[in-house]
Amino acid sequence: MNPGTTKYVCALAFAASVVLLAACNTRPPLPHLGPHDVFRDDHGAADTVYYTIPKFAFTNQEGQEVTHHDYDGHVYVADFFFSNCPSICPIMSSQMARLQENLRSAELLGQVKLLSHTVDPVRDTLEALVAYADRIGADLDHWHFVTGTPELLYKQAEHGYLMTAFPSDTAAGGFFHTDQFALIDREGHIRGYYDGTSTASVDALFEDIQHLLKHAP
Repeated sequence: MNPGTTKYVCALAFAASVVLLAACNTRPPLPHLGPHDVFRDDHGAADTVYYTIPKFAFTNQEGQEVTHHDYDGHVYVADFFFSNCPSICPIMSSQMARLQENLRSAELLGQVKLLSHTVDPVRDTLEALVAYADRIGADLDHWHFVTGTPELLYKQAEHGYLMTAFPSDTAAGGFFHTDQFALIDREGHIRGYYDGTSTASVDALFEDIQHLLKHAP
């Protein structure tokens, strides 16, 4: 093979490797979860309206009102727990605390917020929520622990985040609630669910948060 041909083949191989590398580094956008509507204009062009977390107002561990406005324009992660939970909650909370530290290390805490809802508002007083937050090392500037009436909390789980939370005589601790973390984008759309008891799943959540921040909306 003559030198000119060799250079040409090498150039083609290099170009192909660049294309392949780019393809390997390309990720599809995160899905929009929940029901959505598709509208068409007079020309037949489609416009999709994605499900959005409904407006909410709860009380945080310091007795301050926390609403959807506090999360407008932020990516956030939401979950449900109760401080006396004898089963999955300690694991979920430790995983959320680990996510918090990963976000801090990546200098993303603040751009990304955390929101934990109690499912046991009777026992989870403000004092109990503060103690729980302190026990797991929560940064209360960016992570709220909220309470409210049982009706509103369970409604927010089912009709807000499309998850599950309710009292149960057969569940450990008296409450059944989802083990999922919900990833919400800056516009209030659900972009993913992750097993809050799984290190691998929460690692995937952290990766998806970074991807969402880089490629929003």
